[in-house]
Amino acid sequence: MITWLEPGRPFPPLVSALDDPPGLLAAGGDLSVERLLDAYRQGIFPWFDEGQPVLWWSTDPRMVLFTDEFRISHSLRKRLAKIRAPAGEHWEIRVDSAFDAVMTACGAPRRGQDGTWITHSMRASYGELHRMGIAHSVETWVDGALVGGLYGLAIGRMFYGESMFTRIPDASKVALAHLVDYLRQEQFPMIDCQQQTSHLASLGARPIPRSVFADRLRDLVDLPGINEWPARLAI
Repeated sequence: MITWLEPGRPFPPLVSALDDPPGLLAAGGDLSVERLLDAYRQGIFPWFDEGQPVLWWSTDPRMVLFTDEFRISHSLRKRLAKIRAPAGEHWEIRVDSAFDAVMTACGAPRRGQDGTWITHSMRASYGELHRMGIAHSVETWVDGALVGGLYGLAIGRMFYGESMFTRIPDASKVALAHLVDYLRQEQFPMIDCQQQTSHLASLGARPIPRSVFADRLRDLVDLPGINEWPARLAI
C-alpha cells in the first residue's frame, strides 16, 4: 500500500517503493521548499499531473549521467566546433538569466503528449528554489533569442537534472555539454536523470541500482556547494 504523506510525516524507506507503477513511493504532502529538499537529498522526486495529489518517486534502477562519461555525438561535435570557431555562429550559454522562461518552455505541450507534469505549483516551488540559489537554468541563446536549455537543482556536489527543451537543432544538447564541462571542473561526479530514456542513453547516461545511487548521494549532498554560479559558461 502506498504511503500517504500527512503534514510532518517523513518519507518511507526507499525500498518500500511500488513495483507497479515502478518506483512510486508516496502520495500527498506539499511542494514546500523543506519537503522538496528532504526529498532530493534522499533521491526522491515529484512527478504528477495537474489535478492529482503530489506523487513521489524513487526509481530502481536510477538513470544517472556520470560527468566523465558524457558522450558527444558526431553531429554535436560538429556543432560545437562551428560555435567555437573564431568567426563561428553567435551562440551564448547563459546561466540563471531566464529561469522562469526555461521552466515554461520545458512545460509546454510536446508532440504526442496531452499535457505536462510541470504544473503551476511546481513552477512556483522551483521558482522559490531558484531564488534561494538551489535551482538553476542553463540557457542557449542565439542572436539574443532563447532557443534551448535545461533546469535542475544543485545540492552539495550533486546536480539533479529536471527537464530540457529545444527550439532549434542541438540547442539543449549544447547547453548540457557546457553544463557537464562546468560540473566536471567543479567536481560534481554525476547528474541525476531520474528515468531511463533512449535519448539520455545516447548522451552516455546509464542505469545504476537505487541502493548504489542512494549511497553516492548521501556523500555528495553534504559536501560544500558552489557559492556563486557564473552568469555565462565559456563557449
